Amino acid sequence: MLEKLALKDVGPAPQLAFDFAPRLNLLTGDNGLGKTFILDVAWWALTRSWPDAPAMPQRGAGVAPTIAFKFSGKSGPIEYTSPYDFPSQSWTRKEGRPANPGMVLYARIDGSFSVWDPARNYWKKAPSLGVDAPDRPIAYQFAPQDVWNGLEPQGKIYCNGLIRDWATWQGRNGEAFHQLLLALKTLSPSSSEPLVPGELTRISIEDVRDMPTLKAPYGQEVAVIHASAGVKRIISLAYLLVWTWQEHVQASRLLNKDTTNQIIFLIDEIEAHLHPRWQRTILRSILDVMAALTGQDVDVQLLTVTHSPLLLASVEPLFDERIDALWNLDIVGQQVELRREAWRRRGDANAWLTSDVFDLAEPRSLEAEQAIHRAELLMSRKGVPREEFLQVQKELRSSLPDVDPFWLRWGFWVQESGFEK
Repeated sequence: MLEKLALKDVGPAPQLAFDFAPRLNLLTGDNGLGKTFILDVAWWALTRSWPDAPAMPQRGAGVAPTIAFKFSGKSGPIEYTSPYDFPSQSWTRKEGRPANPGMVLYARIDGSFSVWDPARNYWKKAPSLGVDAPDRPIAYQFAPQDVWNGLEPQGKIYCNGLIRDWATWQGRNGEAFHQLLLALKTLSPSSSEPLVPGELTRISIEDVRDMPTLKAPYGQEVAVIHASAGVKRIISLAYLLVWTWQEHVQASRLLNKDTTNQIIFLIDEIEAHLHPRWQRTILRSILDVMAALTGQDVDVQLLTVTHSPLLLASVEPLFDERIDALWNLDIVGQQVELRREAWRRRGDANAWLTSDVFDLAEPRSLEAEQAIHRAELLMSRKGVPREEFLQVQKELRSSLPDVDPFWLRWGFWVQESGFEK
């Protein structure tokens, strides 16, 4: 598992340091403070490849950019500090055979996906060269369209893609399809709204592929390419988890090695496109589906970015401070600071919205927040002119519903101040 990640003179702050929890790590913070950047660097630390462009260091007199990390590999703990080499414009990597961090998965917000499989992406020694050389892809990098249509770089077929694999699995009705059914069931928003495959279909005379479908709650069968954005994200996740594990098992068998007992899963904005009802279950479902697919005792570590107060409220019964952590990136002055939040239950999404994690003054509209703020200032004064009172009351009426609890405080103050007469 990834235990430590420390950045110096790279990223949004002069220094950032994480001591990750072994199971669940939730990363919060405002837009633009480096949450996705942290996941990218974590992926690089574990796999020695970048999911996109490499992290660029800060420049100037006195800077010495480094990325330091520690993770538990197959042969024990691995710790390394990588300085940035300005002449080669690259981050240095430890020479020799790399460490094996177990399986590493990265689901990104745009629908792209990265896989590092210890059975398929690990380097083997090339004795004739006298060095460790890659004879396999350093990682599998899926652009959004690759997830659906297949990964075929330079004519090599690494993956058939969701559409063709799903159809093939469904036609064979073998282990892969049963695992897909299990993944879809586990990742469904609720037992009353299961993700269930329908019959294969054709969508046009120009496309000869058998197209998978899903049974919609309104009785129709919808082609997967016509599903909603939220459903597409979940079914692509289910497919890639099944594909990754199936291929890992096959490769491990060919290599006469045991399957991995460790999976690290990076997810950017886990709640993206999901209805609030789905946001309440998705985190637990992700943890459950990994155990369900592998069918064995596998350690799973999850690093995920979230902007959802509802997700944080829903994780309260699951959260264990011994193995889980909540991280928050925040602006203090003009500098980004990282803190590990002391965990406490807030109870509901509104309480999370107004906590120091999200920093909202009110869990209401901006107009309602401004009206309440002005009303509270008014309530703290004496001798308020009636015209000012009427103006504030008008603003409250236009932005707050009749059942808003603020009306109790306002009504008491109005009565005490004699404005009811």
